[in-house]
Amino acid sequence: MSNIRITKQFSFETGHALYGYDGKCRNVHGHSYKLSVTVIGQPITDSDHVKFGMVIDFGDLKKIVKSEIVDQFDHATVFNKNTPHVELAEELKSRGHHVLLVEYQPTSENMVIDFSEKIKKQLPSHIKLHSLKLQETESSFAEWYASDNI
Repeated sequence: MSNIRITKQFSFETGHALYGYDGKCRNVHGHSYKLSVTVIGQPITDSDHVKFGMVIDFGDLKKIVKSEIVDQFDHATVFNKNTPHVELAEELKSRGHHVLLVEYQPTSENMVIDFSEKIKKQLPSHIKLHSLKLQETESSFAEWYASDNI
């Protein structure tokens, strides 16, 4: 049986700031992120199974990514909790803003690593995360591949 890759794309809006950075991105700003999630597996061969012929139902993949990533990060502002941005984060939270404090500098590179760990934990055991592509702007993106992280 052949392994097949299935990809689903997602969009969300997130703000962030890069503490200590020497360019404009040290300021709070936002992006319209596009996330492509690719999983790999073999299509179900049991003709009595409701998902016959599918590697994974696109709807099931959507539920995982929506719950773990999109619902958490959409219209949130993300700060590294180990920086002085914590004070700004607390002020924003006190005013009702959706703020995420993470263990890392919230670059696309680190976000895609975080996302890979969250998604892998939720996938059925017979499905593997193949790759992620997190597009920050029209011309800038970070990619994570399972094969690069063995």
